[in-house]
Amino acid sequence: MTNAPRPYESYVYAYPHKTAYRPLADRPALRELWADERKDALSLYLHIPFCEVRCGFCNLFTRIGAPDELTTRYLDALDRQATAVADALHARAATAVRFAAAAFGGGTPTFLDAGELERLCDIAEKRMGADLRAVPLSVETSPSTATADRLSVLAERGATRVSIGVQSFVEEEAKAAVRPQRRSEVEAALGRIRDARIPVLNIDLIYGIDGQTPESWRLSLDAALAWRPEELYLYPLYARPLTPLGRRAHPSEAGWDAQRLDLYRRGRDHLLAQGYEQVSMRMFRRSGAPREGADDYACQTDGMIGLGCGARSYTSDLHYSFDYAVGMREIRSIIDAYTTTEDFSRAEVGRAVDADEARRRHLLQSLLQAEGMAVEGYRERFGSRPADDFPAELDRFADLGWLDTDAGPGLLRLSPRGLAYSDALGPALFSPAVRAAMASYEAK
Repeated sequence: MTNAPRPYESYVYAYPHKTAYRPLADRPALRELWADERKDALSLYLHIPFCEVRCGFCNLFTRIGAPDELTTRYLDALDRQATAVADALHARAATAVRFAAAAFGGGTPTFLDAGELERLCDIAEKRMGADLRAVPLSVETSPSTATADRLSVLAERGATRVSIGVQSFVEEEAKAAVRPQRRSEVEAALGRIRDARIPVLNIDLIYGIDGQTPESWRLSLDAALAWRPEELYLYPLYARPLTPLGRRAHPSEAGWDAQRLDLYRRGRDHLLAQGYEQVSMRMFRRSGAPREGADDYACQTDGMIGLGCGARSYTSDLHYSFDYAVGMREIRSIIDAYTTTEDFSRAEVGRAVDADEARRRHLLQSLLQAEGMAVEGYRERFGSRPADDFPAELDRFADLGWLDTDAGPGLLRLSPRGLAYSDALGPALFSPAVRAAMASYEAK
């Protein structure tokens, strides 16, 4: 077996990543981009870029607070954008435009108050035409913003899944992750979510926090399991550039990798023993739980409509968004520019997805799922086999012990070791062009 790379290179939640996007010189009109696309099973994502605090590990596109009625101005802009996008979708639609799934993310969507959440739902329904009570609707929240009035709005408007970022039930660990919170506040928020009777509760936990031990990790796992969540996500901690943790000293790479890998395996084994199935490296679903939300990596699906200045949209051959940043000053500037924009009829920043990139993306998003990928399905879509298109990559994965040798010739599936190394395997499928664009991106 060849020497294995580091297990935690990067979390691949979208490909190509936004750092590979660039300003689009031709600024294509949305009605032309969507003219020939299928529109009968679109996904809708509304992005709210506000949080009450900035967690130490967070590199999401979000800002702390919203002074001077910024949420009102942001929702006004979101309404204008939704109107422009809906007009583009319906301009040359051969069949009815239909949404099959919806999600509110961020940031923290429940940073909005109850009345503003009503307006957000109205934008999705009245402007975009999504029937939120008829499709899966996933919403992200936090302990301090999961209030009864907000959750009541979400439940009444059709939310089928709420995901809450707890990260750790140990107060010292939460503080070390620059996520100060009291366990009593977390437990109270979980109680309110259960009282709202939203079908799926997901709890996010993080491993690899400074000072975390196998015993404290087990404590957080058991505290989460006490609520019998339908889903649990276990995230490795990253210290990314321009984040609070990224500016601090952190453990040696080798030691930290070993700690995270050990905690991952302990968490995985404990959840499997408690009746959960592994969906991906991060995602675990309780056996028999309803599938009311999108699985991990589903945000990469073609036919995605993203609204808000941090959201991506995907056609079959172009991914597009707005400018991207991690630093607070730059994020505030981008949000301010978004709120004053009147014309949302064109794509501004993005990246073309050619046939090779489409193959890479499909293989990546399929292989990182625990169930694996049917080779015949890939052949039907692309007219070739994965082994023909990516022989060097798949041979290397096999040499590293990342592929399940018992899966049979018709299925590409990761071994338990391969799933554990998902954050190394995913980046290994990036094209040279995408790698070069990401490397040349100037962080801001």
